[in-house]
Amino acid sequence: MAHLMERLGLSLLSESGMGYTCGERRGWTKGSCLENCNSGSCTSGFPPGGVEFGARMITIDGKQIKLQIWDTAGQESFRSITRSYYRGAAGALLVYDITRRDTFNHLTTWLEDARQHSNSNMVIMLIGNKSDLESRREVKKEEGEAFAREHGLIFMETSAKTASNVEEAFINTAKEIYEKIQEGVFDINNEANGIKIGPQHAATNATHAGNQGGQQAGGGCC
Repeated sequence: MAHLMERLGLSLLSESGMGYTCGERRGWTKGSCLENCNSGSCTSGFPPGGVEFGARMITIDGKQIKLQIWDTAGQESFRSITRSYYRGAAGALLVYDITRRDTFNHLTTWLEDARQHSNSNMVIMLIGNKSDLESRREVKKEEGEAFAREHGLIFMETSAKTASNVEEAFINTAKEIYEKIQEGVFDINNEANGIKIGPQHAATNATHAGNQGGQQAGGGCC
């Protein structure tokens, strides 16, 4: 059965100062935080709760779906708060900086943290950011691919500065979630999994249940 999704929740996981919030703003919320993306001093600013929120409508399989994106940006002081957002997300983008070996080395810690505090079916996309800075690369693309294979992740390299593959990263993650929904992997009746089904689907279920009830009642009176 094809389910009509209304909303999908995604978490954006990275260490602070990596500039991926800028890419999300440029490709999705059309903001202007771009000038400092690759200097490691993105100035988008975070609210007191330590999580920035964004949203964008996309189309998958002819259906309009609202992506809700929570960006924690690696704020250590808010780590206990931001963990709660894992539980309300169907997917996550785990981001490292290809010009900083230390961010790649910390991926295992981030991944373990996400899987410990999220639902077991969360779809995770591994992102190697700053692909436009090839001359400063410290992490080979093959290393990212190998890490993704080892841990069952999807993998892409992107550039938040040029917006290369930024939109594709979000959409491909959403498509993977959509496919799992069609396969019955996600419990679509539990919004804690980061998925909200649209009213048309709910109405269809109610009509179907009503028809079944009518048929049963009719059978009992004849």
